[in-house]
Amino acid sequence: MRDQLTNIQEQALASLEKVASAKSLEEWRVAYLGRKGPLTQVLRGLGSAPLEERRAIGQEANALKALLEARLAEKDEALHTQAGSDLAAREAIDVTLPGRPQTIGGLHPTTRILREITGAFTAMGFQTVEGPEVEWDRYNFEALNIPQGHPARDMWDTMWIDYEDEQGGR
Repeated sequence: MRDQLTNIQEQALASLEKVASAKSLEEWRVAYLGRKGPLTQVLRGLGSAPLEERRAIGQEANALKALLEARLAEKDEALHTQAGSDLAAREAIDVTLPGRPQTIGGLHPTTRILREITGAFTAMGFQTVEGPEVEWDRYNFEALNIPQGHPARDMWDTMWIDYEDEQGGR
């Protein structure tokens, strides 16, 4: 069994040197450290060995397993480092370029509808004109020749703001 462990060590380390990708590294791990690997078969066969040999072979097998796992971790780190440097060489980031604009939020549905309606009327030839939100009595009623007792001037049909000008009129 000791010769078998030596052969496993030589084969495993030789084939680990040939590994060049993460996929082949995983295949190597399964082949040598997996459930059906030769090292696992040796550990399972320890039960049939004599007691004195069992201890010595078990210690050697565990040491070999630790060695293979350590070399696996080293190779994995080396592959990741190499992949990172290859990626950096291929996709160099130019920090002098402007950043990508971020779209934040959106318009309120009411604003969208108002813009759509305004666009429809503009397409028909109308104009959008802005004016004051509060209009004077003179411009709202007197300039339109609406008399003082007219129902449109009722308190219920018009919102009034108390204001007197310099001459005391409204």
